[in-house]
Amino acid sequence: MNYQFRWTTITNGIVLLLCSAWTLSAQIPQRIPDVPYVGTPPRVVEEMLKLAGVTRNDVIYDLGCGDGRIVITAAQKYGARGVGIDIDSQRIRESNENAQKAGVTGQVRFSQQDLFTADFREATVVTLYLLPSVNLQLRPKLLRELKPGTRIVSHNYDMGDWKPEKVVTVDLGEFNEHKIYYWVVPAR
Repeated sequence: MNYQFRWTTITNGIVLLLCSAWTLSAQIPQRIPDVPYVGTPPRVVEEMLKLAGVTRNDVIYDLGCGDGRIVITAAQKYGARGVGIDIDSQRIRESNENAQKAGVTGQVRFSQQDLFTADFREATVVTLYLLPSVNLQLRPKLLRELKPGTRIVSHNYDMGDWKPEKVVTVDLGEFNEHKIYYWVVPAR
């Protein structure tokens, strides 16, 4: 029996197994998403960006970006730069494909990250479509890390006792109303 061949085969198999495990672990979220993916209707996206007063000078961060539609629309319609953050690798792939189709890959980027550990201090606008409990968990980080004057817009859910500066209702017909909440990070 050729021990050299056998040892090489075993070693190569172990290396291949470790590489496969590493690749697979890089594709699996560090934890299960806190929120199921539900896309924001286009009219609501438009109203969120309008309420935030997005301009070409803004850097918009969409936390839990899903398919990237908010960041992509901000780039297309207002010329803003944007970053989408999502824990789900499938959503990030979809966002990148959508940005490519929309021709805005030079203005936007998408990152698979946990939004509780992500760095979004560069944002001038933050958009959210999360759950009330997640908004409440995220609120201290937003207030601690965002610059005063940063605008925050949330689809359908508020932030507990932090009263919004504005609330807008978008009526899409037949019992299909969406609330949009708007805050500005206060001076420290």
